[in-house]
Amino acid sequence: MSSNRPDEADDLFDQDELDSLDELESFDAADQWAPPSEKPGDVARRVVSDAEAGWRLDLFLVSKFPQYSRVLIRKAIQAEEGVDVDGIHGKPSFRLKPGSVVSFRLVEPPRESPIPEDIPLDVLYEDDDMAVVNKPADMVVHPSRGHWSGTLVGALAHRFVGQLSSNRGPARPGIVHRLDRDTSGVIIVAKNDVAHANLAALFEEKRIQKEYLAIALGGFNSDREIVDQPIGLHPKFRTRMAIAPDDPDAKPAQTYFEILERFRGFSVVRCLPKTGRTHQIRVHLAYLGCPILCDKLYGGRSEITRDEIAGTVDRSPKRKGDDAPRVPPILARQALHARKITFEHPTTREVMTIEAPIPKDMQDVIDALREFRSL
Repeated sequence: MSSNRPDEADDLFDQDELDSLDELESFDAADQWAPPSEKPGDVARRVVSDAEAGWRLDLFLVSKFPQYSRVLIRKAIQAEEGVDVDGIHGKPSFRLKPGSVVSFRLVEPPRESPIPEDIPLDVLYEDDDMAVVNKPADMVVHPSRGHWSGTLVGALAHRFVGQLSSNRGPARPGIVHRLDRDTSGVIIVAKNDVAHANLAALFEEKRIQKEYLAIALGGFNSDREIVDQPIGLHPKFRTRMAIAPDDPDAKPAQTYFEILERFRGFSVVRCLPKTGRTHQIRVHLAYLGCPILCDKLYGGRSEITRDEIAGTVDRSPKRKGDDAPRVPPILARQALHARKITFEHPTTREVMTIEAPIPKDMQDVIDALREFRSL
């Protein structure tokens, strides 16, 4: 399935819409970085590849210069001499042709460094060049509107003072790739600019293998499934992605699924994405009719209790004034965990595999399924 394109859909986004779109995992980590030789005041030039044909001008620049925000990029395009395509000034929505040369006069990026926060981190691996962290659920990777504190970036800035790469600008030190807010698991952090560039190249060349664990609703027709369907922005809901075979801006996306355990009404699934599109696993499982458990965006509900799994919920009508205590959920976020990542070390080139243990909330659900839902 083809996924994600850098991000927007039409030219009329306001500030709130642009900031909320930043919640998407757009480039998953293959975001390109500006060579150290390019500095504010220089005119940077990028050639549009065949794969980038049809991209909007603003999204093309966002993908090439991730140290700048979308808002800053759009302001630069709207300035008289900020950006041109083959020598001609264009609008943010201008569609690019292969071989075109986009020129961008670099500006000084805003110095909005994250505020370090003393948030405990589960560091799975660390050396002089990089670290691998087990990100908990309900943690945004970098600050955005409505999520200025409690982010992974703030925790990293406190834990690794002065040790993080700057390739993606002062607001995202060390960040090479991202996970959705409610997806837990392994995430790589770069501790210097050379390591960051090498890791970004590995992502771009699809030489990093990621494995996810999901708990899905429903059963599958076979033990293995491959979904090869393009993904694009949802035509109606701006925070969602969708299967979009007729959308020229959609991107190819492929995911391999293996069923590890089957239960009545549920499945535990190993997920191997071959591409890195926004919400890819979530969209592909929903496409198969087996959305991720407690994925409100694609599955319709955000939590489940142990009693519901056991089938002991009292579904009789509640009487007016009934103030029985609410049963706490056993899971209150999408059941998706980035369990394992395999890659070449950015300096030594040693092949490494790092695994994050299954988080307690997902393990509790699996244990309950084994107790109450075995086939």
